[in-house]
Amino acid sequence: MSREELLDQLVIIAKAAGEAIREVYNSDDFAVEEKQDDDFVSPLTKADKQASEIIVTKLGEISQLPIVSEENTVRQADDTYWLVDPLDGTKEFIKRGGDFTVNIALIENNTPTMGVVYAPVPNVTYTGDVEAGKAFKETAEGKKEIQSEADTTNPVVVASKSHRNQETEDFLATLPAHQAKSIGSSLKLCLVAEGEAMLYPRLGPTSLWDTAAADAVVRAAGGMTTTLSGEPLAYDINKEILNPFFVVASKNNVLQWNKSE
Repeated sequence: MSREELLDQLVIIAKAAGEAIREVYNSDDFAVEEKQDDDFVSPLTKADKQASEIIVTKLGEISQLPIVSEENTVRQADDTYWLVDPLDGTKEFIKRGGDFTVNIALIENNTPTMGVVYAPVPNVTYTGDVEAGKAFKETAEGKKEIQSEADTTNPVVVASKSHRNQETEDFLATLPAHQAKSIGSSLKLCLVAEGEAMLYPRLGPTSLWDTAAADAVVRAAGGMTTTLSGEPLAYDINKEILNPFFVVASKNNVLQWNKSE
């Protein structure tokens, strides 16, 4: 199938997983477990598990590529593979906040080249194909192409809602005048992709599956996700599961920072 058809299939899969998440979200079956994710402990819910099963099953029906998901044990893959976070923003989900997403990304040569981010509560979908150089946002009002061009007269910087730390505060203090905005999950990257924010610095732990899908949307929209030293964020699952600290910037970013590790 073509890349456009493949992206359409990913949207269908992400929405199916999102529907399962929404059912748990609206129910009383809300038990929360703890799991060890490399060097830190994170929450796990019934919704995470059900969404993962749906995505892995349905991806397997349309593709033979390896699937690396936060909720499965596969941690090795060739140069081309699927990278999935069935429920990004579990803490927001548990708090009954709407800032959580389903993330599905295609990784080629350590680079996210296609991604779908679906937010079940607002029913918003972001898609991007880096090869085509196009990204879209779809809501109940329709689908529109998005560009990562932010307001330069009153720039907005988005930061984590649940993981804001002193390193982030110190980084923000070095930036020129800006507005600050907080939101959860990979929606932070999507705000940069659609031009609603100019910058998103992340100076805290994240895993590759947390960012890959939205990163593909950012790059397809003309923005870029880089390390603090300016190198494009890489996705070599065989080498490292955790991301380094990074910054997501719009293509017309004017907020400069000290590019050092």
